[in-house]
Amino acid sequence: MATSRTNGSLYTQIENGIAHVEFGHPASNSFVSELLGRLANEFDKLALDDSVSVIVLKSEGERAFCAGASFDELVAVSNLDEGKAFFSGFANVINAMRKCPKPIIGRIQGKTVGGGVGLASACDYVHATVDAAIKLSEIAIGIGPFVIAPAVEQKIGKAALAELSLYPTEWKNAYWAKEKGLYAKVYDSIAEMDKELDIHLEKLATYNPEALANMKKVLWEGTEHWDTLLTERAELSGKLALSEATKAALEKFKK
Repeated sequence: MATSRTNGSLYTQIENGIAHVEFGHPASNSFVSELLGRLANEFDKLALDDSVSVIVLKSEGERAFCAGASFDELVAVSNLDEGKAFFSGFANVINAMRKCPKPIIGRIQGKTVGGGVGLASACDYVHATVDAAIKLSEIAIGIGPFVIAPAVEQKIGKAALAELSLYPTEWKNAYWAKEKGLYAKVYDSIAEMDKELDIHLEKLATYNPEALANMKKVLWEGTEHWDTLLTERAELSGKLALSEATKAALEKFKK
């Protein structure tokens, strides 16, 4: 059953070297700032846990994987400090994920928007269902996917990032995402995905942790400047959120 908590939920279960990290929110598994902070801290904690060899990131329910950042919190941004703090939420999670020495495997069961696409991109390997369409809608509300763009570009390339971000109302299906490299495998059903996911996780958990950690370093080589870059992108997004054009666009979406 999906959570009814307005601040969202986050649960971690560790078994046989596998950490199952599950987040949830009643608004299509979107993220309020508090939940993003908890998720970033959880990855930092698991990074130091010697009992964990691999992490799987998933969300509650069988519908949307993640609807991105909280719309209500975005609308409430009233100054630059608030804007920077709001957009730093996904920046902190992405940085925690890329620096975590454990492979992070994504389980994407449904549609994914905005910051959710950023989370999928920050995973090292992603299993998804045919229902896991993606969309970057930020330009349509006067901002842009600036914070998550480095992770998305790292995974699918700049041309595909442009295709997503400059047509913000268009959904791209799961097979498009697989073709571009965001998803490693796409399944016809959640049951089929979970069966293969379990096999994959069990195998990964038996491999040499040192080899896995070094492979993770190779995969994220060249991103060492992201601590600064994503913070700068959060400030840029915060400024745009205060613009008259964005405020007008947000008012239309509220109606």
